[in-house]
Amino acid sequence: MILGLSTGAFTGVHVTISLLAMASGLVAVGGLVRDRLYGTWTAVFLATTIATSVTGFLFHSKTIGPPHIVGALSLVILALAVFALYGRQLYGAWRPIYIACTVVALYLNVFVGVVQAFQKIPPLHGLAPNGSEPPFVAAQLVVLVAFIALGVLAFRRAHDIA
Repeated sequence: MILGLSTGAFTGVHVTISLLAMASGLVAVGGLVRDRLYGTWTAVFLATTIATSVTGFLFHSKTIGPPHIVGALSLVILALAVFALYGRQLYGAWRPIYIACTVVALYLNVFVGVVQAFQKIPPLHGLAPNGSEPPFVAAQLVVLVAFIALGVLAFRRAHDIA
């Protein structure tokens, strides 16, 4: 049991929060690409992405592994994003810091989502049972390239370079 829920129920809550974080993050980052700040979507993204990382730490584990490292890194990045947005109102250098943190936080969440998809969805797992086969690597490479492109677009719009 985790927080009074069965492991299965807690996993369902964690996955639901993660999916909401990814969906709201895509809207929030889409706004950045348009040089817009969608306040409610951004708040939902930040809150649910923080919740995703925090709830991830609650799963029982005997050792510290890659999920813990990604979760800790995500929380540090999210703390910077929250400070840049709410503490510094994106003034000066805090605007590009916020953009970078937001894009990277969403990327990390999607990265983990792809890992989980290949581990838990039977047809994907069949393609990459060890998580190192070409289909898995290709999927992660596509995600990385997409997020690099989103980040570049968001920076260009933010600085009127485009």
